[in-house]
Amino acid sequence: MSDRTNTRGKRVTVLASVLIVSCMVALTAAAVPLYQLFCQVTGFGGTTTTAVAAPGAADDAPLVTVRFNADTARGMPWDFKPMQLEVTARLGEQITVFYEASNPTDHPVAGTSTYNVTPQKVGAYFAKIDCFCFTEQVLQPGQSVAMPVTFFVDPELVIDPVTQEVRTITLSYTFFEIVPEETTTSAVSAGSADAAIN
Repeated sequence: MSDRTNTRGKRVTVLASVLIVSCMVALTAAAVPLYQLFCQVTGFGGTTTTAVAAPGAADDAPLVTVRFNADTARGMPWDFKPMQLEVTARLGEQITVFYEASNPTDHPVAGTSTYNVTPQKVGAYFAKIDCFCFTEQVLQPGQSVAMPVTFFVDPELVIDPVTQEVRTITLSYTFFEIVPEETTTSAVSAGSADAAIN
């Protein structure tokens, strides 16, 4: 009787251990997507939001200056920089700017970018409508491209007591080299970008 009870207890312990380990593995696998979702919804850590269109700016809407920063991770051979250092716009106004990337190597290089805004507390009020960061980018040997970012700063920024004093925001990107699978690009040629800017 006690051997049977002891065997049953061991089985329950083993099954419980397997269940706990399985749950831990599932939670670990879900941690990154859940954290990214949390950041996108709340703007935590300077994560920006996305939108379909800008609300538009009133003539008397406060001005905000957005500065642009570009970096590459170690091992990423691209030259990467903003095509303008900053822009001043009214809250709610839709703005399009370009970053330029060049591949100086003799082989194709694929990249993906991470991004954030500072101060981090304004992440929930910085909305991207379109961005090269939404897709992987592939540059052929010697190729240079201008990559667009379309965004606006939500007028609610000045209503929130935590962010109402902010009038300067920095948008930063870092490109990492990746091994391409299926890659798409929203990049346009530097010449086309120049034409669009003029």
